Amino acid sequence: MRESNPSSTTAPARSMRFIGGTALVVGLLVGCGESDEFTVNDAAADGDADSDADTDSDADTDTDTDSDADTDGDTDADADTDADSDSDSDADSDSDGDTDGDTDIDKIDLWQLTTGPHLRGANIYQRRIYIELEGSEFAGPGPVGPPYSQTDFDELALLGANYVNISHPGLFTEDPPFELDEEIRDHLDQLLDMIGEADMFAVVSFRTGPGRSEFTFFRDEVGDWFDESYLNDDVWEVQAAQDAWVEMWGTAADHLRGHPIVVGYDLMVEPNSNEVFFDIWDPEEFYAEHGDTLYDWNQLFPEIVDGIRTVDDETPILIQGMAYSALEWLPWIEIIDDPQTVYLVHQYEPILFTHQEANLSECVYPGTCDLDWDGQPDPFNYEWLEGFLQPLGDHADENNLLVAVNEFGVQRWVPGGADFMEDHIDLIEAEGINHALWLWECGHEPYATEIDAFDFMHGPNPDNHTDVGTSDLIEAITNAWSANTARPSNTTF
Repeated sequence: MRESNPSSTTAPARSMRFIGGTALVVGLLVGCGESDEFTVNDAAADGDADSDADTDSDADTDTDTDSDADTDGDTDADADTDADSDSDSDADSDSDGDTDGDTDIDKIDLWQLTTGPHLRGANIYQRRIYIELEGSEFAGPGPVGPPYSQTDFDELALLGANYVNISHPGLFTEDPPFELDEEIRDHLDQLLDMIGEADMFAVVSFRTGPGRSEFTFFRDEVGDWFDESYLNDDVWEVQAAQDAWVEMWGTAADHLRGHPIVVGYDLMVEPNSNEVFFDIWDPEEFYAEHGDTLYDWNQLFPEIVDGIRTVDDETPILIQGMAYSALEWLPWIEIIDDPQTVYLVHQYEPILFTHQEANLSECVYPGTCDLDWDGQPDPFNYEWLEGFLQPLGDHADENNLLVAVNEFGVQRWVPGGADFMEDHIDLIEAEGINHALWLWECGHEPYATEIDAFDFMHGPNPDNHTDVGTSDLIEAITNAWSANTARPSNTTF
């Protein structure tokens, strides 16, 4: 997810300086386990998470979405779905896909649409810390921040979430020589230990890696608080960087395989060469001009998949599309012959609504919003949302695929945000689709009280920066999470 200009070139900008929070994570070093087998006995449906922590920690969640998909993207273009599409959504399952019994299951069963959704939760945002730019207090001392505590995860589990999407730096250095960064790997292990202790599943999503820095999500802020030397998008132009990205994921998979809570590898957070180099937002135009080049994610990610499968043939692989994983680019993701694959979208449309500034009411749900960018208000209601999301289920059905929404959300004060989230969740759940909202933050100060637009726990008042007891938005989210039953403690793989 993009922190500064999500989903549209006209969306309100925000600074990466305001991403982060809490004191350095102290790893519990519980150990991730060597076994390739786990168990899901949904008999413990109440999700007995270890959570004697305070429920009023100021979990700060205002890291903006990094989905920068242009709403002008042509969703009518014929999808390039003649690629091999026999990845059977029910294939390779050790059971009938029913995760509500006491039988062993495969990890991919947690992503099945026919029996789902099974995973409902939230993202956490993690990035490298640049002490020379931001100091060591705001987002923590590094190497990765903002730092999370066990309390942060215990509280998330107490609210009903059973899944954390870890949006995290990749394990290799961003500049050559591309090699393992042990501090980054150890930090990821510490997060997984704490998430496991809270009895939740996790997906590992790599934001950065060889030839890609976090600043790709803040390109429009060059000269504001960082200079051009921090930009790095070589992964789209340098073969060695792409080769190293393949090696990085092979190394990560070898390290994580068999981990009892890891239920997915998300290969790259929001591929974006279409914007970085060309400012092209029409998928048909982009693939006509740049398909089968280094700029084409479709020629890179299958190599990453092959690298992973040489060491781990069980963990599901999650694949996002170009244009910051916008829904309209989903049909353009090449369909690969791997039954353990899930295709992802990040859904923040309409961006004028989900990222509306505080105290504005240009977009109201249900009501009106300029949905086609012509300067005139359009009807904005359940019917519009249903029609907008329809291609997600249709694409899955037509191609026998698994899909998920592992980023979506609204700023906490938008008028009608709770109704929007409730309808959005209802619509994707009707298709059996797993989802993770943006964002669950840690309670680190001063971040937690300064940046909290997406911290739904702070309520709808933009001037309030502490947790509230309840709100319509909190209820919309936690009501959905209350349907979770599967947890690591009752699940065997």
